[in-house]
Amino acid sequence: MGAVLGISLVTEADRADWEVLARGHHVHFGTEVADDSYERTWRRLLGPGPVRGIIARLDGEPVGVAHYLFHASVWYVGKCYLADLFVESRARRRGVATAMIEWVAADAEQHGSPRLYWNTLDDAPARALYDKLAKHHEGLIVYTYRGGSG
Repeated sequence: MGAVLGISLVTEADRADWEVLARGHHVHFGTEVADDSYERTWRRLLGPGPVRGIIARLDGEPVGVAHYLFHASVWYVGKCYLADLFVESRARRRGVATAMIEWVAADAEQHGSPRLYWNTLDDAPARALYDKLAKHHEGLIVYTYRGGSG
């Protein structure tokens, strides 16, 4: 019998598990986030705005987290940006990331934002999965302009 995978929106009860996974995400990608950012992000995830978060559990154990947001689009009804997707190494290659992306896509569709997109590094091992699930737009380059204090 296979492992049971459950995916749900984060709730207050998920706070500790969420932070462990969110910190694992930042360690995995070699990024640093201030401690107060975790609290601010947690409040945004639980708030009424467009930012949402899910947690994945295998046999009841937390193994994955994703953050996404809905936003307006100039040419389309709405879009959904998958900002973060992280699955612990012990749960990789077990269908968790695929199920999480499909869960987010379904949620986006239900909320009027049927166009789901995300970014990743050129050499990310996850590209093998992403290339199976979505279209890669060859030649696009992502620019990040950091003006002001943000």
